[in-house]
Amino acid sequence: MVAESANPLLPKGHLLVIGAHAGDVENMAGAIVLKHVRNGCTATVVHMTLGEAGHPTLAPAVYAEQRRQEIAESGRLMGAKVIELPYRDGLLPVNDAVKFQVCDLIRQEKPDVILTHWKGSIHKDHTATYEIVQEAIFYAALPAIERELSAHRVRSVYYPENWEDMEGWRADLYLDVSDVWEEYLAVLRSHALMRGGVSSFRYLDYYDALGTMRGCLGGFRKAVALMAPTGSWVQRRAYLPAMHPS
Repeated sequence: MVAESANPLLPKGHLLVIGAHAGDVENMAGAIVLKHVRNGCTATVVHMTLGEAGHPTLAPAVYAEQRRQEIAESGRLMGAKVIELPYRDGLLPVNDAVKFQVCDLIRQEKPDVILTHWKGSIHKDHTATYEIVQEAIFYAALPAIERELSAHRVRSVYYPENWEDMEGWRADLYLDVSDVWEEYLAVLRSHALMRGGVSSFRYLDYYDALGTMRGCLGGFRKAVALMAPTGSWVQRRAYLPAMHPS
């Protein structure tokens, strides 16, 4: 991973992205990870499941191995640490054991910012991930909750744009990712799902066009949009605010 820069004009800190399935981190946050890692930050991506149940012809065990190779490659392309959790696609449990496992990951990785799914999703694993992460952030910050590692407070949480998570989602923050866009498309292409042939949904076309549309609205050539916690102002930035140079 890229070492943190001493340049005061560049962002600082650690970014943690938590996705429900292999591919979710990449499509909704790959450009954000690239922009920050290329400019001095570090990043960890967590896949709650491998999304192994989503292939029309391959058995889940076979597709799981393919997806495991894909997240290793996309992690390499993004310059991010990759963590795979052991839960099954479509059956992600929402219970204290999972919430405390993610709490422990937050305390281990010590992120400044977390990106994850918005709750208004058409996919149950996405809404499960949202709930798990919200409570894990709360638990991780409380010293009174004694775990192996000490408490860690996350500075900010954001919800990147994901085509499956759009119910009640809004664009609060536009990030300029023009300079990493071709690298982002390469990250997407490292997944067969994004290239086409696994699903009828045109992932690559959708996210490439979305970057153009958000760029038009944000005033950049290519941009991504994120939802901030309720009450935030709409912003247009080069980096995430909590990691922005002072």
